[in-house]
Amino acid sequence: MWRLGFQPGGRRPGREEKGVAVYSEELPRGGQRGGVRGPRLGEDMEAYVLRPATRGRTVQCRISRDKHGVDKGMFPFYYLYLEAAEGQKHFLLAGRKRRRSKTSNYLISLDPTDLSRDGDNFVGKVRSNVLGTKFTIFDNGVNPERKNFVPETDRIREELGAVCYETNVLGFRGPRRMTVIIPGIDAQNRRISVQPLNEQESLLSLLQHGVNQGVILLQNKAPSWSDESGAYVLNFHGRVTRASVKNFQIVHPDDPDYLVLQFGRVAPDTFTMDFRFPLCPLQAFAICLSSFDGKLACE
Repeated sequence: MWRLGFQPGGRRPGREEKGVAVYSEELPRGGQRGGVRGPRLGEDMEAYVLRPATRGRTVQCRISRDKHGVDKGMFPFYYLYLEAAEGQKHFLLAGRKRRRSKTSNYLISLDPTDLSRDGDNFVGKVRSNVLGTKFTIFDNGVNPERKNFVPETDRIREELGAVCYETNVLGFRGPRRMTVIIPGIDAQNRRISVQPLNEQESLLSLLQHGVNQGVILLQNKAPSWSDESGAYVLNFHGRVTRASVKNFQIVHPDDPDYLVLQFGRVAPDTFTMDFRFPLCPLQAFAICLSSFDGKLACE
């Protein structure tokens, strides 16, 4: 049995002890692995990455981080792949942190070679506040507050979610507390459209004012203390093999056994990302991109 976790108190953990991870192979309740259909040849990829996962299925993915080359140490590229049978994988999305932005800003594209804001493959973005503690996920629509916005022809962007990070109660190097808010799902399994005209109508504003109608609130699963290993641990069902403060699991507050999203390190620049309904690939990828950011105010 291999322990990965982090220890409380004043002692600085060793390299192998930083973060949270665990090793059990039991399957999350109500979920099935495998059998998830990848995009078909000629399928509309934008529609695919925006479609919520099929109920009762766990979509297993992998994120590769590329820090090689000029500026990639500060502005890495991230590539999302859908895991398939016999070790194969299908590319889904790419992301990169934008240069010369006042706040952290990640572009998401359908093409790993075209990560331009004005490119045809731009499909969404993640933008943080100044402190790097709150992130908003958008599709590729237009900001209605831009000076060149044309109401007659431009489609107002949709908010696909928001992520809030809070100071953890265990201090520096502990797991960060996360709250995720996403639009609700209607009776036809379609995501409710959230197209705010200003900040007061945003998902973050709804969260701040306690409005929960038409939205879904999620939170990270708190690690439990293990007397056997002497560390705080989470059960990643064999999908995470390296400790990291970035490792997390997202659950519904009313059903903590239903894993909506889990993310964790398996190699220095490789991470697994497994998600379920009601998330779509773009939402899950964007939440994970927010986890790569610094968030010094939370640590």
